[in-house]
Amino acid sequence: MDVFHSRRRARRLLLPLSAGFCALALVSGCSGSNASASKPDATKSGSAQPGPAPKAAGDLQSEYQSVINDVLPSVVQIDASDSLGSGVVYDAKGHIVTNAHVVGEEKTFKVTVATGEKVLKASLVATYPEQDLAVIKLDDVPDGLRAAKFGDSEKVAVGQIVLAMGSPLGLSSSVTQGIVSALGRTVSESSSGGGTGATIANMVQTSAAINPGNSGGALVNLNSQVIGIPTLAASDPQMGDSAAPGIGFAIPASMVRTVADQIIKNGKVIDSGRAALDITGRTVVNASYQPAGVAIVSAKKGGAAADAGLRSGDIITKVGGTPVTTITSLSEALAGNKPGDKVTVTYMRGNAEKTADVTLGEI
Repeated sequence: MDVFHSRRRARRLLLPLSAGFCALALVSGCSGSNASASKPDATKSGSAQPGPAPKAAGDLQSEYQSVINDVLPSVVQIDASDSLGSGVVYDAKGHIVTNAHVVGEEKTFKVTVATGEKVLKASLVATYPEQDLAVIKLDDVPDGLRAAKFGDSEKVAVGQIVLAMGSPLGLSSSVTQGIVSALGRTVSESSSGGGTGATIANMVQTSAAINPGNSGGALVNLNSQVIGIPTLAASDPQMGDSAAPGIGFAIPASMVRTVADQIIKNGKVIDSGRAALDITGRTVVNASYQPAGVAIVSAKKGGAAADAGLRSGDIITKVGGTPVTTITSLSEALAGNKPGDKVTVTYMRGNAEKTADVTLGEI
């Protein structure tokens, strides 16, 4: 099972690069095609048909610079006591969205915008650790504060060029470039090293460099739209947890808007859209001391699991066709579902294997 850890926030400029990268074990494949089968025959057509002219390097450079000029003024640096992170201006009222692990336990912050050197004060509105998102608000909104435009997550596609903007290692207003390299990743943060322990579904994977301090910043397409909030990067445990270059993850814009809008309106998230079994559980091990399932410590009365007949002492081993060995894998198995979905839960009661059809609740 892939295990991911939260990106540690940049502690000033000298934070070691290896601190807090996430563990990664991914296997990828590719498919090929017979190129000669579709190659045009110039002798039959009289002349080869030219393809579309490639975009000139100067055109692409100008496009990058235009996007940077559009979006970078909306990306801020957040000083949360002894650590630094990034944020994105969400609206003209001074609300800024960032990662929950950037704000940590702090209630007040120092914010620096890209367009000025004056340090602004901000206060916490609310955090939502379950999705590693938070909203803070500037105490005084400066003239000309520019809110970012958020894109449509449904239109994000693998191969799109993206720019990551933020304050890696405390270097404010920094920009890196890459592509969307995968979609729909389910990633689990560590609860240590500054992480929230969240399991986050549908994350955008990118090759744009994500370093400590980029957390909470902006992943931007060439239409000057924020398509995600960079949150995690990967490390390779086989190389002593050193950086795995070009593998970073961003929370999609759709989830950012869902959480931020509720926090701004209600001061908290009241409709998470995240499925739950409504249990308290713990990981159990087998005779070989290997993780073997999640034991139900308690099942909420009237909750999803209890209504389906599960009870304290049952050991969950599968959700649908997905094996469950740990609390983290249970969270990952549920992450792709929505409240109200029906799933088959396989569990052990004593020495007997049983199944139950569960209508999922909401976190």
